[in-house]
Amino acid sequence: MTLPAFIDQMNQWGQAKVPFLFMVDFEMEYPVIIKLDEVDMSKILFNINGRTNALHEEKLSPTQIEALPVPLAEYKKKFDIVYDRLAYGDSFLTNLTLKTPITLQATLRELFYQSRAKYKVWMDEAFLVFSPETFVQIREGKIFSYPMKGTIDASHPHAREVILSDRKEEAEHTTIVDLIRNDLSQVATHVRVNRFRYIDELKTSNKNLLQVSSEIVGDLPDDYRSKLGDILVKLLPAGSVSGAPKQKTLEIIRKAEGEKRGYYTGVVGYFDGDHVDSGVMIRYIEKEHGTFFYRSGGGITTQSIVTSEYQEIIDKVYVPVD
Repeated sequence: MTLPAFIDQMNQWGQAKVPFLFMVDFEMEYPVIIKLDEVDMSKILFNINGRTNALHEEKLSPTQIEALPVPLAEYKKKFDIVYDRLAYGDSFLTNLTLKTPITLQATLRELFYQSRAKYKVWMDEAFLVFSPETFVQIREGKIFSYPMKGTIDASHPHAREVILSDRKEEAEHTTIVDLIRNDLSQVATHVRVNRFRYIDELKTSNKNLLQVSSEIVGDLPDDYRSKLGDILVKLLPAGSVSGAPKQKTLEIIRKAEGEKRGYYTGVVGYFDGDHVDSGVMIRYIEKEHGTFFYRSGGGITTQSIVTSEYQEIIDKVYVPVD
């Protein structure tokens, strides 16, 4: 489906209050929209904040994954491309991502049932997402966004105080909040930050993490349902997984990463006839030619240290479990 056709279909179904599932890849080349009652669970499983087509829980023992990180020198080549453009002033913040080979003693479908996250989607053994990050929610005529920037191991001494007092993390988070606020201002009025830098704790298979988020909200026009496609696509790609300013930063990402992201860092969501809930497709495992890869990334600024950013990417290779 082309992007214009996707937008038109979403607008039509939104106006008619037809429930649907949608996915958009990072490059916005392969958008998907399916009526909720027509989703084939042999091909797609989803769980979006409890709204799911997975009719039962498969009782399986938790699966461990092992990261096989690429050498620091390989990551540094990508980092240096980004850092040079930051120093030149082309970007204030660039989200740089990496594919890490992993060993996995399970199918992606099995891991879908084992993992716990706000936003989960399994696509025909091609990829699996278990994301904690909301893209946007639309309810009662308002649009909400909850950008996540800043992660630390919860076992770190005084972890909460450390992450909240880190100047680099604060600057990065503030940049993304400003970007998202500006993005929402394209489609909404009276855009404001309701909560700034609050912390959630995430449980993983081998550690607990603290994640810093903010809440931004704006007011939509009365006829927003007939414009759902236009509204959502104007906000893509998500600011938290691209950077600022967005268009110039996307050029830097393409050069540094050297390949398309596909559905990784795209968005997945549903419309129930009244409300929209959608997530950013991070925490992402894909299968390519028989090998599993875990995609992860982080925001790079002029204050970034390559070894710390490399370690953050490795630390984000995990499966969230109960």
